[in-house]
Amino acid sequence: MQVYCSKQHANNSSNRFCIHCGEPLALAVGQVVDNRYRVIRQLGQGGFGRTYLAEDTKKSNQTCVLKEFAPQVTEKQDLQKAKELFEREANVLKKLHHPQIPRFHASLQVKIGSRDFFFLVQDYIEGDNFDQILEQRQSQGKTFSEEEVITLIQQILPVLSYIHSLDVVHRDISPDNLIWRRGDNLPVLIDFGGVKQLPASEGFWFTKLAVNHTLLGKKGYAPEEQLRQGKVFFSSDLYSLAVTALVLLTGKEPQKLYDSYQGVWRWGREINVSTKLESVLKKMLAYKPSDRYQNADQILKNLPSPSLTQPPVTHLTKIKTMVVAPGRKAAGAIVSKLHNKTQAVAQKLPFPVWLRPFAVSFGGTALVVLTGAGTWAVVNAVVRGVSSITLPSISLPQIPSLPNPIAQPVGSKTKISLSDILSRRQQLEIPEVFFIRTVDGLFYAQKPELKGRSLTSKPEDKALRDEWQTIAGDLLNKIEQANLSTDSRRNLGSYTEQDYQRWRRQARSGQLGKYTVNDLNRDTNQKFDRLFPGQQRGKLNQQTLGQIWYAIAADQVNQAKSGR
Repeated sequence: MQVYCSKQHANNSSNRFCIHCGEPLALAVGQVVDNRYRVIRQLGQGGFGRTYLAEDTKKSNQTCVLKEFAPQVTEKQDLQKAKELFEREANVLKKLHHPQIPRFHASLQVKIGSRDFFFLVQDYIEGDNFDQILEQRQSQGKTFSEEEVITLIQQILPVLSYIHSLDVVHRDISPDNLIWRRGDNLPVLIDFGGVKQLPASEGFWFTKLAVNHTLLGKKGYAPEEQLRQGKVFFSSDLYSLAVTALVLLTGKEPQKLYDSYQGVWRWGREINVSTKLESVLKKMLAYKPSDRYQNADQILKNLPSPSLTQPPVTHLTKIKTMVVAPGRKAAGAIVSKLHNKTQAVAQKLPFPVWLRPFAVSFGGTALVVLTGAGTWAVVNAVVRGVSSITLPSISLPQIPSLPNPIAQPVGSKTKISLSDILSRRQQLEIPEVFFIRTVDGLFYAQKPELKGRSLTSKPEDKALRDEWQTIAGDLLNKIEQANLSTDSRRNLGSYTEQDYQRWRRQARSGQLGKYTVNDLNRDTNQKFDRLFPGQQRGKLNQQTLGQIWYAIAADQVNQAKSGR
């Protein structure tokens, strides 16, 4: 059996490094590390290694994150520096105990094959990072509103205040290192691999541990004293947070927002914010560390209230949209007269009161009280305009549009409660963001006359809200009819064209036995068309129905591998 590195070099599955370029190869799904942690899937990849979602077999299969430390270096001093970074992060994480920082479980040194590998084990934070959320927003031609960005700053500053109180500087604050946690709607600060503890050596080193000789700290996000001299202060993290805010507000990378020739930020041109927020951000972004706010508490005192600001004119919408799809970033507060404590928390959210009930986690024993049909206004926040993909480019006869064999006409369907729908989704382990995004896409496809108009809590929108809910129930029926494996359902929303290309390679190399690419396409198309007749496969949305096509294909591949 062959496995491939990111450059598509073929390797034996027993290899841990690519024999052609030296890149560490990914751990296989199902592989058990340290006789305890079973790999579920890969979450990400960087110059230092990969991160995996795993389950702890000694803790009732509780999910966790395995952060692999396998830098692409061979020089002894570089390997030693890599180990120092690993130990630094482990030591810092051990002493950090904050609800918005992933809890540290263990550090491991494991021999796989003939090489030693290092792993950190941490809590798994369910949610998307802000870079991913921004990308979803931009697919709609939108970015974060000023109110949302102020709320983010308010929610993450106490975390920085905490780590700074322990003389720890993060050094790598950016959208991709902040996760919007689904369970309580709070941002979580991750990736402490670049931390620096003060007082410490003021020296700095260019490392070959990351691709393209990158520095510790991202260009554009890190201040000059960090990138040029390797010096960091508490205000260095505050600078990076301000840059993060500008990127989320504008949807542009720092290099587009900063005039390096003049040495100034493009206020009033690329950056349009309220006067009060601009004043705060300017001080956070001061060139001299001494001219910036010196601690997080100073910013909190000067930061304007979200309700008193106006978002940039270019991003005005009829309502304030949520950060992501409804339910995807579940709020920890439910607007409910039956629960005073959660009601108090909800009042801190920048979203309209009628929008908050759907921004909750419906798991466990959470109390769900829908205070109004305006819950559904969140539909507008879901990604609808994601560019289409071709799945895959083959020529097949067009299957005629037939009556849906699964779904009945909308008018004849039995109305299902929202709590039942979300409970079924949870039982099926279908990712929330995928589910809500797909329902939203189907709803607006049937109602093009709405032109993406957000639904309100007004009585005249009740029929539309009911129809949205009916579509959601129908989608669950179809996914159940698809008979997808648990793993395939869990991965809905994360499949890409790279998965399909991998299956093609496996088929061509004989890993699927006599099962060919044509067989895969035929069987997947037949099953998909029975579920969604009339859908043009060449125009499937990559993040909605296209994900179901991929999931069906994934199961076909796994069946072929097992010889069934």
